Amino acid sequence: MTSFVKKYRWSISFWVVQLMSWGGLVFIAYAFTPDMDGYKSSKVFSYGLVSTFLIGIVSTSLLRSYLKGIVNFEAFEKKQIVKILLGVACASLLYFALSYGFGYCVGKYSEEDVKVPEMYKNFGIGLMIVNSFITIFGWTIFYLSVKVAAKLNANRVERAELNATLRQAQLNTLKGQINPHFMFNSLNNIRGLMLEDVEKSRDMLTKLSEMLRYSLTKNNVNAINLEEELDMVDNYIALSKIQFEERLEFVKHIDKTTLDIKIPPMIIQLLVENAAKHGIANLKSGGIIKLTTEKSSDNLIIKVINTGKLMIVKGSTQLGLKNIRQRLRLLYGSNASFTINEIDGEVVATIKIPLS
Repeated sequence: MTSFVKKYRWSISFWVVQLMSWGGLVFIAYAFTPDMDGYKSSKVFSYGLVSTFLIGIVSTSLLRSYLKGIVNFEAFEKKQIVKILLGVACASLLYFALSYGFGYCVGKYSEEDVKVPEMYKNFGIGLMIVNSFITIFGWTIFYLSVKVAAKLNANRVERAELNATLRQAQLNTLKGQINPHFMFNSLNNIRGLMLEDVEKSRDMLTKLSEMLRYSLTKNNVNAINLEEELDMVDNYIALSKIQFEERLEFVKHIDKTTLDIKIPPMIIQLLVENAAKHGIANLKSGGIIKLTTEKSSDNLIIKVINTGKLMIVKGSTQLGLKNIRQRLRLLYGSNASFTINEIDGEVVATIKIPLS
């Protein structure tokens, strides 16, 4: 249906341009023809203009049908040039033959006594053929130029749509790469907690269900308020403390002016999860995870800092870190950045997101 609509629109556009171009040519011929001995005001001259318009429409429309069948813009070859020139030659001869034939008939059978200026009497058959070829060749160049421009524009739109679809598919795939082991570990930890504190275990189940709902409902969006993400981080920390107990301390320093800023969902949670899994979990005495947000110039700065050393475990896929980098690149291009460094016995992960 879409292809039919596009084809229909292109057909209408062609006929509009066709009528306007030949109409314009006839107008120019009328405007610049010298009125010698009343020739310009004669019926013969008027017939000539009308015939030029109609013959031009017929010959170039037939040429267009021919070109549509032999020109392939997807795989253009040199032999197509020969075919195009052959079509132009045939259309030029048709244009000349019809024009000459019409002119001959008008001159022979017209009852109007018209004095044809000498400049037109000397316009021989050879010059008429050359003029016909130049006219048709010029029309062909214009037609092919419009077709090429339309094709390039269609390709540009198609590439843009394809890139947008690909970007969305990549984002959805990345969102689906959230580590599921945390969910299973949380369920096991809550099951153990039930033997000690039933009320707390119920509260933890509620937080876990909220996290699951959050990950499912936000899978189709690319941005949420920072405040909403922080609520899920709090739930994550609460569930993690069942496992780490007193070994995990969590500190937040949140600039209130950043709470309404849009960020990719689950991106802070990934940082906090990475800090807990690869930082605090490896320390016998535990450590601190600090989360800070602030505005700096035209950017939102998010930092997750944890006690420990930056170690790349052998065989690790670093899926979480790759996930963050790819999502930022897909959403913001080079305007966003993600770095992770070890500074004075702490691992500092920093995300910079443009505010506009």
